[in-house]
Amino acid sequence: MVRTKNAPAPIGPYNQAILANNTLYISGQIPMNAQTGELVSGAIGAQTKQCMENLKAILEAAGLSFENVVKSSIFLKDMHQFNEVNQVYGTYFNADTAPARETVEVANLPKFVQVEISMIAVAP
Repeated sequence: MVRTKNAPAPIGPYNQAILANNTLYISGQIPMNAQTGELVSGAIGAQTKQCMENLKAILEAAGLSFENVVKSSIFLKDMHQFNEVNQVYGTYFNADTAPARETVEVANLPKFVQVEISMIAVAP
């Protein structure tokens, strides 16, 4: 199990991430500020950035980075926000080595946020 105070604590019976056989499975991160416990509101870009910063903190706690990510899953409340989310998400990866990914629209997300992102990373 991987834990860091630099990402939000789980809001249910799960862990921030689990490391199994050199593979890190990171639970979905919502746009919650770990220091304040408050949700980031406003533009989807700011919400996406908070999700990515939470994921970055968990990766770093495991001694990894976005370069180790092999798979991402993005869940959106509104697929019309895809381009804005994609713009922010893309700043965290090199286009040539970006991970596999799916993006799906869902009816609702935890705490009724607009975006949630999970990742799988492999340790060298």
